[in-house]
Amino acid sequence: MKSAVETLNPTRVRLTVEVPFEELKDSLDAAYKKINQQVTVKGFRKGKIPARVIDQRFGRGAVLEEAVNDALPKFYTEAVNEGELNVLGQPEVDITELKDGELLAFTAEVDIRPALEIPDYSGIEVEVDAVEVSEEDIDKSVEQLRERFASTSPVERAAEDGDVLTVNLEAKVDGEVLEDGVAQGVTYTVGSGELLDGIDDAVKGLEAGGEATFTSELKGGSAEGKEAEVKVEVTEVKSRELPELDDEFAQLASEFDTLEELREDSRKRLAQMKTYDQATQAQEKVLDELLKLVEVPMPEKLLADEIQTRKHNLVNHQLAQMGLDLAKYLEIQGKTEEEFDAETKEQAEKGIKTQFILDELVNKEKLNVSQEELTEHLMRRAQSSGMSPDQFAQAVVEGGQVPMLVGEVARGKALAVVVEAATVKDTNGEVIDLDDEDETAETVAEEVVAAAEGADEAAADEKPEA
Repeated sequence: MKSAVETLNPTRVRLTVEVPFEELKDSLDAAYKKINQQVTVKGFRKGKIPARVIDQRFGRGAVLEEAVNDALPKFYTEAVNEGELNVLGQPEVDITELKDGELLAFTAEVDIRPALEIPDYSGIEVEVDAVEVSEEDIDKSVEQLRERFASTSPVERAAEDGDVLTVNLEAKVDGEVLEDGVAQGVTYTVGSGELLDGIDDAVKGLEAGGEATFTSELKGGSAEGKEAEVKVEVTEVKSRELPELDDEFAQLASEFDTLEELREDSRKRLAQMKTYDQATQAQEKVLDELLKLVEVPMPEKLLADEIQTRKHNLVNHQLAQMGLDLAKYLEIQGKTEEEFDAETKEQAEKGIKTQFILDELVNKEKLNVSQEELTEHLMRRAQSSGMSPDQFAQAVVEGGQVPMLVGEVARGKALAVVVEAATVKDTNGEVIDLDDEDETAETVAEEVVAAAEGADEAAADEKPEA
């Protein structure tokens, strides 16, 4: 077999392959055997029909077609390996010559990974938010905990902000009560902004047994988006009572004996959360700066496929689960379809660039992935997919997707290497050391890379194929 590579552009090549006919012998034998099992000829047992009879009855062309279809993948792979090509996606194959007994010639156009030059990235500098926990932050955290332990009790007075009401609702459009427009015994907290626009003004001042009517645009159901006349009847008013902020509350709501200990624990937890957020911000900003440093030619077909995949996942999985179509989603987002397409293209380009650059860094830095690192990553992906670790692992293995997971971990490690070399300062001018906990840094990096590549969405929307 002879092959030659012609570079069409930095991301696409054309392979020209010539195969001497004798190299098709195994595929020709397999073709005769396959046809033998599929046809019957009077006077011959099934599977025992001579090749010359098959040629006479069904045509030599049918045999050649079967043999070529069988042989092409092998010869294409040999040509790719011979040319040391890093191909992307499926090739477009064109048989240019087929001479029975003499020669098979074909061309194959395919996208390839572009050759990249990774410049010195140690000069990258980014600024992130400082980790500061204020007394106001702690107050808010403790107040949220306090809200969870609130109690309610019926009151004989008009409804006020914060009260918990039991209401009956009836919605009419064009004077007709909707079949799905009646609801009984609905619990509603005044001022929460839930249910329907206008309901807060309608129920304030009503006592149990009181009624009011208001107009509102329906947010769901058979008449979604239409203006409706809504009658609301209050059947019960309850006041919410918050526990006193004292040591007794701390003992009720936590394992601590005093309110001061509870507040100190809140301070530590908030600091941990803000530190994690700071690390994420640093990784994201460093990745953005790295992407600016490297010129990446974009394979057109790969980009088109990635855009289509992202749109498919959004429409058929995320939006479908919420009962929305793309038009409604764009209306809610306040975007035109052109703006949405432009954003999707930009995100797809960033995802592809991220993968190309970090894969190149994995090779350059000779980064390896241990079994322990792969297992931990698999556990995190299983959790985001809604599957058990065992189910996810089985699906990954059966779907041949282990290399994909290894690549995700390796790219996370590559980004962590770049962040370690970069200078990260907070808004107070302090240099931030993100290497204190390498495992945490690499975990955050994996999450940032996954978000840039769209892998998190894919994990949530499309579980591995078994």
